[in-house]
Amino acid sequence: VQLQAYGGGLVQVGGSLRLSCAAFGDSLSNYAVGWFRQSPGKEREFVAAISWNGDSPLYTDDVKARAFISGDNAKNTVFLQMNRLKLEDTALYYCAVVDNRGIPRSGLTGGNYWSTRFWDYWGHGTLVTVSS
Repeated sequence: VQLQAYGGGLVQVGGSLRLSCAAFGDSLSNYAVGWFRQSPGKEREFVAAISWNGDSPLYTDDVKARAFISGDNAKNTVFLQMNRLKLEDTALYYCAVVDNRGIPRSGLTGGNYWSTRFWDYWGHGTLVTVSS
């Protein structure tokens, strides 16, 4: 599977963006999908994830009240809606997938979903810049 993340851009503090992660070569229904971000000088960090086994989406505490991850099977795309953006949200945002067969039976929370090593395939990032 190949992933393409897009939708980043320049936005003011308090604004919103919707990031998209489109998949090619396979159906996203065969994978859980995660979003990560990386700021200059920092490690890549987990933002959100969604799986298709009925579990609730996962969010890092920092974005939990401001983000919403969803999927559109017809478009083979997962979206990350980010609201009330802060300066510290500025980063390169990446989407990644892990094969459903690699997910513990207990769901994503049974695995190290917050670790980049948990995820099988990555797309190129899309840059989000939040300005004051």
